Amino acid sequence: MKRPHIVLFNPDQWRGDVLGHMGNPAAVTPNLDRFVADDAVSFRSAFCQNPVCTPSRCSFMSGWYPHVRGHRTMYHMMQPDEPVLLKTLKDEGYFVWWGGKNDLVPAKNGFDAYCDIKYTPEPKPKPPFGGDLRRGEPGSDTYYSFYVGTIGDENDGSMYYDSDWAHIMGAIDLIKNAPQDRPLCIYLPILYPHPPYAVEASWYNKIDKSHLPKRITADELTGDKPSMLSGLRERYNMQSWTEDRWTELRATYYGMCARVDHQFGLVMDALKEAGIYDDTAVFFFSDHGDFTGDYGLVEKTQNTFEDCLTRVPLIVKPPAHTPAKPRVSEALVELVDLTATVHDYAGITPGYTLFGKSLAPVIAGATDEHRDAVFSEGGRQHGEFHCNESAPANAESSMLYWPRGEMQRSEGPEHTKATMIRTGTYKYVRRHYETDELYDLERDPGETDNKIHDGSLADVLLDLKERMLDFYQTTCDVVPHTRDSREK
Repeated sequence: MKRPHIVLFNPDQWRGDVLGHMGNPAAVTPNLDRFVADDAVSFRSAFCQNPVCTPSRCSFMSGWYPHVRGHRTMYHMMQPDEPVLLKTLKDEGYFVWWGGKNDLVPAKNGFDAYCDIKYTPEPKPKPPFGGDLRRGEPGSDTYYSFYVGTIGDENDGSMYYDSDWAHIMGAIDLIKNAPQDRPLCIYLPILYPHPPYAVEASWYNKIDKSHLPKRITADELTGDKPSMLSGLRERYNMQSWTEDRWTELRATYYGMCARVDHQFGLVMDALKEAGIYDDTAVFFFSDHGDFTGDYGLVEKTQNTFEDCLTRVPLIVKPPAHTPAKPRVSEALVELVDLTATVHDYAGITPGYTLFGKSLAPVIAGATDEHRDAVFSEGGRQHGEFHCNESAPANAESSMLYWPRGEMQRSEGPEHTKATMIRTGTYKYVRRHYETDELYDLERDPGETDNKIHDGSLADVLLDLKERMLDFYQTTCDVVPHTRDSREK
């Protein structure tokens, strides 16, 4: 079988609901919408396995859940003896080109095992980034907001040439000059729409702010909620923000997504011009989502699992010789399924145990049943100081991530280890040091009312706990496929 080319287009921190074809009237995503209409399957209910960057990437690049080998922090990456999809593809004869951020393997180990080229764009003068990030003074209600607004030349809306543009252009150049004797894998882990919330005026101006979905406010929350959320709200100090200010931040984020959609379209056009689009399996997906004002918060957390953080875009186009029924699929899927699906399309039999399941039958239209539950996990236990993030401990640090670091440094309940199970109708979160969470998603899709003490849901809760126990029992370890000799 001729192996397909593979494109892994991986924007950072894109919420799963900011897509036009998902019914969001404010989302400006014409390229992705057309892609799904013509050639691809978009999964409405795709979920990541950890709500921050590195643990999620370690998971979807290995097919393992974060707990399998302790990949649940920003500083514990994939080690040389662990399986990584890029390395598997390179070992199988693919020409692997990696253009973009890392957050996957320790840089000190180098990248030769994982790719043929770790692309480094030619250095260009770094453009100004909205002055001083427009943060205001320490203690102000913008100091930790991540909000910048428009960047570049606001008068003409010209392109703000940054590392994302550099890597997109590098990928297009590679497509034009691809090696003819090996299948191609392009990995594009770009930065946008990760905060700071900043975008060229030309993209910001495309967003009709009157169409933005209603924001989930902190005032709507009832019952026991994770202390991480209230602690971050206090430290972000954004309680004084009016709805108009939140709207500006949200419109900027939507503009960032529109920019990425355009860049994705350029890469697809390059594949078509090179005559290899039909022979290419394309995967568009994000590592996790973003609060973007929901619950009165920005950015993300390490151990809460609201849908805005854990539900992500996942859009797949198989090679043309493989069956596909373009549509929005209602199947419940996980990012851990990515590696298994790539293996399937590439005809690779993995030499290790992985927990993802190929999405090929769903993409072919044979079924919309894939999983009956999805899982995500994060946080740390008392004493696991090696799991903390590196934000300085001094009060009112200038680092944007200081509030999140403060919550994680605490030896109170805020940083607690936690695990989510989500079905199509309920979400249960087991929290080690504080009250668990239970949400009836049909009645409360915004997860505003914790029903953990509702006796009428006792049977539901028991079932979810049993499923979580099954999950951990069946995924708690991996036995090597090579057996040790017992002979001398």
